[in-house]
This record gives sequence, C-alpha cells and structure tokens, in this order.
Amino acid sequence: MSLTSDTLNFECETGNYHTFCPISCVAWLYQKIEDSFFLVIGTKTCGYFLQNALGVMIFAEPRYAMAELEEGDISAQLNDYQELKRLCLQIKQDRNPSVIVWIGTCTTEIIKMDLEGMAPKLEIEIGIPIVVARANGLDYAFTQGEDTVLAAMAHRCPEIIVNKTLFNQKEQSIKSLFSFLPIKETLKNVNYVNTINTVELDNQIISHPPLVLFGSLPSTVASQLSLELKRQSIEVAGWLPAQRYTDLPSLGANVHVCGVNPFLSRTATTLMRRRKCKLISAPFPIGPDGTRAWIEKICTVFNIQPKGLEEREKLIWEGLKDYLDLVKGKSVFFMGDNLLEISLARFLIRCGMIVYEIGIPYMDKRYQAAELALLQKTCAEMNVPIPRIVEKPDNYNQIQRMRELQPDLAITGMAHANPLEARGISTKWSVEFTFAQIHGFTNARDILELVTRPLRRNHSLKDLGWTNLVKKQNILIEK
Repeated sequence: MSLTSDTLNFECETGNYHTFCPISCVAWLYQKIEDSFFLVIGTKTCGYFLQNALGVMIFAEPRYAMAELEEGDISAQLNDYQELKRLCLQIKQDRNPSVIVWIGTCTTEIIKMDLEGMAPKLEIEIGIPIVVARANGLDYAFTQGEDTVLAAMAHRCPEIIVNKTLFNQKEQSIKSLFSFLPIKETLKNVNYVNTINTVELDNQIISHPPLVLFGSLPSTVASQLSLELKRQSIEVAGWLPAQRYTDLPSLGANVHVCGVNPFLSRTATTLMRRRKCKLISAPFPIGPDGTRAWIEKICTVFNIQPKGLEEREKLIWEGLKDYLDLVKGKSVFFMGDNLLEISLARFLIRCGMIVYEIGIPYMDKRYQAAELALLQKTCAEMNVPIPRIVEKPDNYNQIQRMRELQPDLAITGMAHANPLEARGISTKWSVEFTFAQIHGFTNARDILELVTRPLRRNHSLKDLGWTNLVKKQNILIEK
C-alpha cells in the first residue's frame, strides 16, 4: 500500500473530531481586541472548559465571562432577552467595552436560541454594539471559532467611501486633494475609486488599492508582516481584527484582502460575497518559504516587482542551520487538529523532514489552493513524494498506520499524546503551534524549536540509558 505519490492525493475518512472546542478562540481574541468583552452563552461544561483551557484566575478580571444556561433557560421558563439584557448592562457598568461579542455554544444551537434576533434590539437599548458568533463544538476544528467571530465582525466594518469627483480632476495635484487629512491619517479614511490610485501618505507615495489583512496575530507579529510589505512599497490599510474594535478597517468593492491563517475560509467567503472585496489567494506566511511566497503573490497582484526577498529568505535559512541538521531525514506524522497542518507540513518538508501523512479535520481546497500548490512545488524541488492528505481521519486507522510506519514524531491533539508516548512514538501537541508565534521570516525558529524539543529530549534520555527501559515498557503494553 503506497502512502505517498507524485500528485496531490486526497482521502476522506469518517473519524471522530478529537479536538478542542471552538469557544477556546476567546483565549486569544479577547487579548487581541483590547476594547472588547466576550460573553460565552452555554452550560457549566463550557464554563469548566474555559477555566481549564484559559487558566485565568478570577481576580485577574479578564474581559470575558460565562452566561450559564440553567434548567429554566432550557425549558423556556425564563425570558432569554431579559436575562441577557441584565448581564450586558452589568458588563457595561463594570467594563464599558466598545463591543460585546456573544459566543454561541452547542446548547444555544440545540435549543434554537435566537441570538441574532435579540442582539440588534438589545444593542440599541444599551448603546453598545453586540456581535453574535456561533463558535460552537459543531465545527470541525477549534481554530474555526476565530473564523466565525471574524466573519461576524466583517459585517460591522465601515463601507469604504467612493468619491469619483476626487480622481476625475487629473490636473489637480494629489497633495491639494488631501490637504485636509493629517499626515498620519490612516488609509481607511482615504477615498478610492480607480483600480490603481496614487495617494501621498506618511511622506510616501502609495500607488495601489487598499489592502486589508485578516487573521488574529499578536501585535508584534502583525507589525513584522506589515513592515515586510512596507519594504515592498505596499501599505496595509488595516487588519481584521484590529487592536481596537473602533479601528476596524473599511471594506468595499475596491479593497483587496489576504488571509494569514488557513482556517479562515468562512471569513474569506464573507469578505468576497457580502462585502465585495477582492481576495488575494496566496500561501500563508508560515516559514521563510511561505512568507516569501505570500509577499510575492501580493506584489504580483499590485504589479510591484518584489525586491530582496530571495536574499532575505536565504539569510533566514542560514540562521536555522543548527535546527535543520537535527531534523533532516527525520519523519513526522500529522494526526490533524488545528487546520495548520498543510502549511506546517510544507515547511517541514522544506527543512528536510519526511512527512508520512497529513491528517486534517477539514479541507477547503479553494481557500487553500495556493498553499496546496506550494506544497506540490516544494515536494518536487526537494525530490520527495507528496504525502497523503486525509480529511476527517479515523484515529483508529491512523494509529494502525503509525504502528506500521514508526514515525520519529507525531503532531497530534492532546487526547492522543500520552497513549502514543507510551507506545514509543514521540509527540508534540498541535495546539502549541496555534498559540506560538509562527508567522513571518523571523519566527521560523520558533516552529523548529517546538518540533525539535521532543527529538532533543529523546536524545538526552538515550544518553542517560532510558531507551532500553522504554522499549521494555512497550513490549509489555503490546502483550
């Protein structure tokens, strides 16, 4: 049975979704959007999960809370609207956020709670915008919780203003047209009408349509990516989500959008269909190769010749040599958990690793088309077969394949880590890649630090003479 081929090979199994709950997106989104408050509407189980997953003490006063549904709510004996109104008024009094995000759960889906119907009326009463996101456990992967929230926020972004008279007067200088704008004014307040317009901003000529990037990244990483584009004379008009809800970017028919994470297909669809934006289908900026391809694709769309990317990528690879020597020739097996698997596998193949299988909970082939093409190109350049891609993998079948292949490393969800370790297979939690800073040129080292940690640990144990003990334990387990 061949596990690899020279062409993309997709399979679909019917395995269970062993993954985190999507309401865990609250963990990073409440920190990213500084003037927000997240209200999770669910049962005690949801509350226990958030307490364990987020690990925030009550006295730390995080900007999220749990609205626990009780028997009276589920049996419709209590008025949902009045209960939510009471909680939102309390949030307004205590925190006064710029936006309240209602996070729906499995229970609100099952009892058909009309959150979208209640929110518009309530936000008028309390004077605070309320965004409804159904980030429940019925999704494929926990990272899709962010996708749901961003898709809902995309509807709240202001419409970009189009004023044709501004650009029809060609004899009038650009500076006089925008003399009423402060020199540090953001791009979202500039009017665009043609495909390519020239605007003077921050003492620099910007000759491309507005570009909005979507995906939640730490502020430092977002700044790094914005700076990389600025080196190519490309200004980022805004990010979705912005650091503050009041700074959401303007969207419209002439705005180009590009994603930074592979699990944001719903957001991309919303931006294209509802807000009429133009999607730039590019590989994702994970690893030096992915970051270069991401920047090059954006430059191509804006008819800009990229400068110095090949040298910059080469410099980064040279700085990773100590890690590359450790991973070269090692094998890895992705069980599938957070939808980052294709991008991570492509990067590790470029590093010289052998990828046996890429399990992934859900595959949007249209949104990830550029990433899949880069995976195929990377395998051809590295002269290795393309690994099999398995959507919705059956975990029992995966374990049988792993027992046969004996990979050096399995990247898996936490549920399978300890059983695999007991059987002598080194593991790495896939959730760690979600919370780590893995985007851009400079963060490639962090990816390899995570990947090599179990390999380095095994090397240290071998030096201490623990290897034979582990083998004996595995023999007893098999018996």
